[in-house]
Amino acid sequence: MSALVETTIDDEDDDDDEENGGGGGAEIPLPNVKGAVLAKVIEYCTHYTNVEEMTAISTPLKSSKIEEVVQQWYADYVKVEQVLLFELVTAANFMDIKPLLDLTCFAVSVLIKGKSAEEIRKIFNISSDFTPEDEAQVREENKWCEKP
Repeated sequence: MSALVETTIDDEDDDDDEENGGGGGAEIPLPNVKGAVLAKVIEYCTHYTNVEEMTAISTPLKSSKIEEVVQQWYADYVKVEQVLLFELVTAANFMDIKPLLDLTCFAVSVLIKGKSAEEIRKIFNISSDFTPEDEAQVREENKWCEKP
């Protein structure tokens, strides 16, 4: 399920075969993944592998409601605090788990849908590079593209 883990195990098996006849457990360093986040990733992978595979998320999206795109368990899985959701995105990306990355990115897109630029900056903790005057000027110049 994780391309990173699979590649690491395959590389470790090749090394073991060459050195001492194989066997042994491979240690996989995951410096970018906290223990609690790894536990959630394992929960996802276990459910995906042993219970039911998640319905693939295809684009364009059929709905902005997660439960209308994937099974209920997966929709509930991403109903977590924002910080944990962002950490799951990072872990899925780092560990190269595409279905989990798709699901968590979809959840983030639902989170920011319909939000103003200021609200999105707050969600992602991004400071504005514009002074209030610059921002007012940009808004005036691009008034045509905002909703009435």
